[in-house]
Amino acid sequence: MQSMRSILASFVVLLSLSLTISVPIEEAFNHCLTLHSQTPNQFSSSIYTSTNGSFTSILESTAQNLRYLLPSVPKPDFIFTPLDDSQVQAAVICAKQLGIHMRVRSGGHDYEGLSYVSLTEKPFMVLDLAKLRAVNVDIAHNTAWIQAGATIGEVYYRISEKSAVHGFPAGLCTTLGIGGHITGGAYGSMMRKYGLGADNALDARIVDANGRILDRAAMGEDLFWAIRGGGGGSFGVILWWKIKLVPVPQTVTVFTVTKTLEQGGNKILHRWQQVAPKIDENLFIRVLIQPGNGSVPGQKTVTTSYNALFLGGADRLLKVMKDSFPELGLTRKDCLETSWIKSVLYIAGFPDGTAPEILLQGKSTSKAYFKAKSDFVREVIPEKSLNALWKIFLQDDGPLMIWNPYGGMMSRIAESAIPFPHRKGVLYKIQYVTGWIDGEKSMPKHMNWIRKFYFYMAPYASKYPRETYVNYRDLDIGMNHKNNTSLLKAWSWGYRYFKGNFNRLVKVKTKVDPSNFFRHEQSIPALSTGKKG
Repeated sequence: MQSMRSILASFVVLLSLSLTISVPIEEAFNHCLTLHSQTPNQFSSSIYTSTNGSFTSILESTAQNLRYLLPSVPKPDFIFTPLDDSQVQAAVICAKQLGIHMRVRSGGHDYEGLSYVSLTEKPFMVLDLAKLRAVNVDIAHNTAWIQAGATIGEVYYRISEKSAVHGFPAGLCTTLGIGGHITGGAYGSMMRKYGLGADNALDARIVDANGRILDRAAMGEDLFWAIRGGGGGSFGVILWWKIKLVPVPQTVTVFTVTKTLEQGGNKILHRWQQVAPKIDENLFIRVLIQPGNGSVPGQKTVTTSYNALFLGGADRLLKVMKDSFPELGLTRKDCLETSWIKSVLYIAGFPDGTAPEILLQGKSTSKAYFKAKSDFVREVIPEKSLNALWKIFLQDDGPLMIWNPYGGMMSRIAESAIPFPHRKGVLYKIQYVTGWIDGEKSMPKHMNWIRKFYFYMAPYASKYPRETYVNYRDLDIGMNHKNNTSLLKAWSWGYRYFKGNFNRLVKVKTKVDPSNFFRHEQSIPALSTGKKG
């Protein structure tokens, strides 16, 4: 009876649209929602169009890259902010029936804005999960169920509220939305000890392309495999993740030691490449590389900041560093012993003394125009080559590189365990960023520089393929056009993000979403068709 009523309801919606083409698309969507949601009510207060005074603030609320908020960039026809799982389910059903292209946003951190911008299709809507942010921590079973709209900072806080000796190995940036974060892998400062966030996902609830709500048992192991690292926006809408909590010590130690080129920065960075992937897996030392003022007034130099978390006390850390990396010259004065939750704030760059409650704000306080790229490095870059690359690095006025060490647990997990394949043999990952504040004015200059620098770094990066991190989305390496997701074109970027796992992702996509309803500029293609869902 329920099925027949649903069919009749859908027929009424489609018939009414065909009889009155002047009905605004958001009104048809609103009407359809009332027919399909298990909690029927007036949804108009959760649907925002460009004529609504809150539209711009909602659109911009979690959009991290200002480049995709420029006036020249396409805006959604409307934004829907569901209040529960059944409303997400209804939104998928209705968007599919009405032929509305859907983008799904949890935290808005997609580097190319694909969770809130469609460069290829109109009309489109944004399904914004910002109101779905419950975090249910179960210390007794070392697990937590988390709604997709919660930020990773909120997750960390709620865990620490219940226990000082539990944590979760995910992002360094605390405003990442957990829904999309885990779909790309989710790395952080405990990755060398425990792997990625996606390696520690135990279950999920999603809405699939047929509008069904499925958990791990219902979706099957192939789909559950695909959503843990296969990139967001291809297989369904994540509603909840169930994660495995990991043990952390009562006391951890953090430090930041900065060296300029004049202080022997080159030699130390060369040594770091050899040491960081092999050092004690309780120690994560990343390097933040930026321009700085040289010893000669008016002259630029390069600063290398070694930013670290050690899962243990300072005395043990100093012994590890003395044995493995004495070149950095770490002293007891450099070390700060703290709790795990306060180490989260430290690594994220919050000022000293910031209370952990700031993590509950769930929104970034600083945004910029930026373009980013990434590489995985499998061979040590010679010291002489490091010297040469600084000349090009300093040609930009807003460059940043972050080198993140691998090894440890990351080397012990098989490439095919989840879609994220960058495992054994990777020494470290490089993130390249250029940022600016004056919008379109200097954008071409910065975009040209980062492409030139990326080209220059090719000899030092992994090869066949040149591996890239899917959560550092980069449309320069290829994109789908309109609603036609070509396997041949997708291979150009799919193999770089996923290596051999791309083939399995395509098979899963073909099985669970053959009509390609969930799609974007770099979504996984379905073999059977390129038609719109």
